[in-house]
Amino acid sequence: MISKKEDYFECGYCLNDPDSIFSILSEEEKNELVIGHSCLSFKKGEFIYREGDKPPGILFLSKGKVKIFKEGVGGRDQIVRMARPMGFIGYRALFADENYSASATALEDCDICVIERYALFTIMRKNSELSFRMMRNMATELGISNNRTVTLTQKHVRGRLAESLIFLIETYGFDKDGKSIKVYLSREDIANLSNMTTSNAIRTLSVFANENVIALEGRKIKILDLPELKRISELG
Repeated sequence: MISKKEDYFECGYCLNDPDSIFSILSEEEKNELVIGHSCLSFKKGEFIYREGDKPPGILFLSKGKVKIFKEGVGGRDQIVRMARPMGFIGYRALFADENYSASATALEDCDICVIERYALFTIMRKNSELSFRMMRNMATELGISNNRTVTLTQKHVRGRLAESLIFLIETYGFDKDGKSIKVYLSREDIANLSNMTTSNAIRTLSVFANENVIALEGRKIKILDLPELKRISELG
């Protein structure tokens, strides 16, 4: 992994933040996780891990946004997941004791806490509530993944793109204006998220803009008519 070591006290909130899954742990249990714990920083566009790498532990996203993707036929990527702060990445490979089956890159500058596998598994064996929360987290992600698999194989271009925009809203929310999606993706990334060519993504975004469903300002996408966007997604 491309990394820059950070001081623990600068990113220790991965264990102490009230929104963190680890906030339920006792101080003694948190101290156990500090053993082998490290904090890494990544610049926008840097690889966090690559397909085929071995997981060093569980990766907890403290700050920033991450895309997880697989390289498809002809070098075209397929984005399989998007991660936001206070979430995990790369956990499937860790728990399955496998190498990563996809790659992850930073969509913006990111801070990631790496918690060594042995320390994590030791705490999970002792703390059933943490284990339960981990399982619930993974089950939620699996449900989202299953729904998107259906979407990307059964919906037409308009429905797929509308669903992807709604997915981004649900994942990252809106900026302060209450309309702009709080993540700025390239047209290629939007296409890779929607299982379509970049030219189709550009064309469909323009159609949505002409229909006053969205407004485009560079990479910023404003949602002008959310009910209509949902209707397009439902129609498929």
